[in-house]
Amino acid sequence: MAGRVAMAWVPDLPVLARGGTDAEPLAVIHRDAVVACSAAARAAGVRRRMRVKVAQARCPGLRVVERDLVAEMRFFERVAGHLEGTVMPRLEVIRPGLIASPSRGPARYWGGEPQLLDRLVAAIAELDLPARAGIADTVFTAALAARRGDIVPVGGDAAWLAPYPVGVLGVPRLADLLERLGVRTVGAYAQLPPDRVLARFGAEGLAAHRTARGEEARPLSVRTGRDEYGVVHAFDPAAEQLEPVAFVAKALAERLHDRLAAAGVVCARLEAAVDLADGRTLARLFRHEGRLSSLAVAERVRGLLQAWTDAGVFDADGERGIVRLGLRPQELSAETGRQSALFGERHTPEEIERAAARIQALLGHQAVVRMEVGGGRAPAERVRLVPFGDLAPRRAADGPWPGRLPAPHPAVTFPRWLPAQLTDAAGRSVQVSGRIALSAPPARVAVEGHGEAAVAGWAGPWPVLEQWWDREQARRIARMQVATADGHAWLLVIEHGRWWAEAHYG
Repeated sequence: MAGRVAMAWVPDLPVLARGGTDAEPLAVIHRDAVVACSAAARAAGVRRRMRVKVAQARCPGLRVVERDLVAEMRFFERVAGHLEGTVMPRLEVIRPGLIASPSRGPARYWGGEPQLLDRLVAAIAELDLPARAGIADTVFTAALAARRGDIVPVGGDAAWLAPYPVGVLGVPRLADLLERLGVRTVGAYAQLPPDRVLARFGAEGLAAHRTARGEEARPLSVRTGRDEYGVVHAFDPAAEQLEPVAFVAKALAERLHDRLAAAGVVCARLEAAVDLADGRTLARLFRHEGRLSSLAVAERVRGLLQAWTDAGVFDADGERGIVRLGLRPQELSAETGRQSALFGERHTPEEIERAAARIQALLGHQAVVRMEVGGGRAPAERVRLVPFGDLAPRRAADGPWPGRLPAPHPAVTFPRWLPAQLTDAAGRSVQVSGRIALSAPPARVAVEGHGEAAVAGWAGPWPVLEQWWDREQARRIARMQVATADGHAWLLVIEHGRWWAEAHYG
């Protein structure tokens, strides 16, 4: 983005998107780390990047929710649309909560840069949301300036950034190394010779060095995005549901990444546009810079479409539906590449994600799954298969889970319990009393599809009482481990007087 940059920031947007308030201690997490928290949580000592267990230890009453990027995009589109219509017509979403625009034209219109900042903050306040704004020469500096409400003087980005610690550059491994070398501030790093930085720290270090010197991380001599790299999909008939469009967005993003990679370029901005059946075209710009995966692009498109739906943008007289979806890269520059791991890493996460996306595009979303370890009492509850790209419902793996069976764990858990019979020497069904006592010693066990065998030994029963506070959802069962004379072992469950085989030990 050439020239001066105006940046508007909505603090704690992930918290707001999940319905949180400043008074409630709430943390939004992703991959077991805090990505955002409310003012009450910060007052109790919770911080970004903090592990969930540490955050809960500091704030016992902390409510923890998983991050929902689609909800954030849907929430923030309201802000973007309002600013686009009332303050500045050309803007791009850096990420949900952070929005940028060239400041030259809007500043002239509103009477100067201070007046532009005031207008940005006031416009967002009209939506009953907190906001701060800043202006600088580069996107990076403007984002930091927005947090402080500053206007950085023209040409003064490097001096303004100099006191910050090197960790603010957003490259953790580089920051750790620089601190060990005694280079602890952005200003000290900016003073290093660029050729030495490139030789020692590579392309990633050089990009951070350009940022520290108050320059755009990528060279400004970029090419305008060309239509040959854009990707489109036409819907015939027009798509009126969002799910098919969101699924196509993921496939389009994959094709776009393949085209850019084949050409050896990356884009700084990405435009998502939809053509409607009534002749209108809607579009939104996102900051990309080679960091958004195909899944991340699809999530942003899904959130954008949902926001437009909630706002009633699609509800117009005449024909309804989306007839065309397109992704168009803008501001292309050469891909600087990165060095792969020398040992142990055969495929990067991006390569795995692309392979999974191709299979899902061919066979459906459920075709590629991953195992997610979580909490639960039953063996089948502790490992879930989650479609690749989806977030699993969070359940604390370490409990407490009263009634959970200890190791060794079964070799096979059945998707559906198999009917079974556990009988005594007289052929009567063995029952479990309210005091967790067996009516008689087990003698034989039969499992549907696996025959019948004599019981060689058993352990249990162990009671499990779940959701006792809810009459409709309450569940009372007991489990037993039973070994048979033919060398098999079973995990049996009795519920309402009937036996089932839940798992097989081998």
